[in-house]
Amino acid sequence: MAQIPNLDNAPLNLTSLRDLSQKELLNILKNKAEYFESNVLGRLNSAVANGGYIRGRKCLVIDPKLGGSLSLIIQTSLLKEHGVELRYLSADPIQTECTKVVYLVRPQLDLMKFICSYIRTDISKGLQREYFVYFVPRRAVVCEKILEEENFHHLLTIGEYPLYVLPVDEDVLSFELDLAYKECQVDGDTSSLWHIAKAIHKLEFSFGLIPNVRAKGKASVRVADILNRMQVEEPVNTSDMGMPEINTLILIDREVDMITPMLTQLTYEGLLDEFLHVNNGSVELDASIMGVQQQEGKKIKVPLNSSDKLFKEIRDLNFEVVGQVLRQKATSMKQDYTEMTTTNQSVSELKDFVKKLNSLPEITRHINLAQHLSTFTSKPSFLGRLDMEHTIVEAQSYDVCFEYIEEMIHKQEPLINVLRLLILFSITNSGLPKKNFDYLRREFLHSYGFEHMATLNNLEKAGLFKKQETKSNWFTIKRALQLVVEDADTSKIFPNDIAYVFSGYAPLSIRLVQQAVRSGWRPIEEILKLLPGPHSETKRSGFASSPSLDNLAGAPANVDKVTDGRRSLVLVVFVGGVTFAEISALRFLSAQEGMAYDLIVGTTKTVGGHSLTETFIENLG
Repeated sequence: MAQIPNLDNAPLNLTSLRDLSQKELLNILKNKAEYFESNVLGRLNSAVANGGYIRGRKCLVIDPKLGGSLSLIIQTSLLKEHGVELRYLSADPIQTECTKVVYLVRPQLDLMKFICSYIRTDISKGLQREYFVYFVPRRAVVCEKILEEENFHHLLTIGEYPLYVLPVDEDVLSFELDLAYKECQVDGDTSSLWHIAKAIHKLEFSFGLIPNVRAKGKASVRVADILNRMQVEEPVNTSDMGMPEINTLILIDREVDMITPMLTQLTYEGLLDEFLHVNNGSVELDASIMGVQQQEGKKIKVPLNSSDKLFKEIRDLNFEVVGQVLRQKATSMKQDYTEMTTTNQSVSELKDFVKKLNSLPEITRHINLAQHLSTFTSKPSFLGRLDMEHTIVEAQSYDVCFEYIEEMIHKQEPLINVLRLLILFSITNSGLPKKNFDYLRREFLHSYGFEHMATLNNLEKAGLFKKQETKSNWFTIKRALQLVVEDADTSKIFPNDIAYVFSGYAPLSIRLVQQAVRSGWRPIEEILKLLPGPHSETKRSGFASSPSLDNLAGAPANVDKVTDGRRSLVLVVFVGGVTFAEISALRFLSAQEGMAYDLIVGTTKTVGGHSLTETFIENLG
């Protein structure tokens, strides 16, 4: 199965976005003169100023963090067709005979040092090469300054590869900003907010100006403001484009709901992320787990996207019912095989059977993955942690929760597991009383080492583990938004509430989206005020008569249809990351009878409790 997802069924023409990104990358590699940009001193470095291509073979050196992103845009085979050797940027010298080297990197200072080191090595060996540095998604003066200080700027052609939006799947767009939440909350670096606004504005040039914008949280309101400023400075022409394809933009800060990502996701895809860490639509694991015996000890990549029809069917189910579905499919195939071997079949029946056989690799793949997940989910420690998460969310047994976390620390259980529960416990209580806070902090440092003082400081700065200053309002929020659903039946293939994704807890973030698309945020205005950050609602100029979400309830079924009869779209953007369980909950909402909108997700990055918590870890040692 192809690593690149099939986007044919996407509610927007995401294929055109991907094709454009691919074309821009190939143009860089062909290196037409118009792609050259002046360097930091203002000179135009054009090694091929006559408008030709970089002739012959070239070595493309990729920032490792960009490898997964590029695999969703272009096949390695296509790069080879264009005479490209692929290498990854690291501290080790690059082995290549190519005389043209193209660096594709994020604007990070440490990566500039690697590039300078490579060039210095080449010069010491008397090698003459042409060097090209393309920043993703845009260049940074501070990086170019390093190249200038090292006196290499005259050897380089510098440009940009404007990859702001990456279609990860048919209903998920990533802005590939994996550190956005930590940078905003701890470092005070809000540059990612400009990137998010730029990404959305790029979408508007393809699909029309979005008429309705709702935002909740400090960063989200800021993104909405930047987006409006961009429209003033570089306007989308509303008169030429007709009805916009995206009716409403909902921006949600991760800060508004840090409870959801700290909980263990219980959908199939969510659990794959919890234990195998899904990255850019694939997981990497031992070949033996997938039944590939001759490659034992080797790692293989398993793609996970909607091109795999079976995965599309089961990805959003609670893991409790996944085994049931896979069993039914395997049993059905076995029965078909028995009929084939014991009765005479017509040619058309044979054809149908062969067609079914084509799905056998998919069934085998997911049986292997589900079986592997079961080795984790059947452990008493896993089930005990789930119980504790729900106890913390219910906010009724403070002492029990405190003692459980204290015991985890003393047992030196995995650092990330402890931090996730600590964050969950602190947020639901609006911080811990000073005595409890100081005690757990001291015990944590004794168990895990004083080098983690910076980690705890980061969490405190972000408000994730702190001293209690005000009484917790979590109980009020939980009850008003019905976040704990006692009768969430997770054994059903067709559940009745989004709470199934966490076996009884409805993600706060998705309840806010649910409220927005049903009756707007006005009825929950007082609850919104209890959550972190301001909120805003904007009807953008030129669309005063456009239908808004507030009149959705009871509106005629055709009120928000675009011209070809499809349902209108709501783009839900998570500033700081979204979990797979939340995406599953949004898909569940979108599929509900009477829903007038398709929902599509935009995010700085798909995250889990593990990856999000990891961004705060800083080891002073």
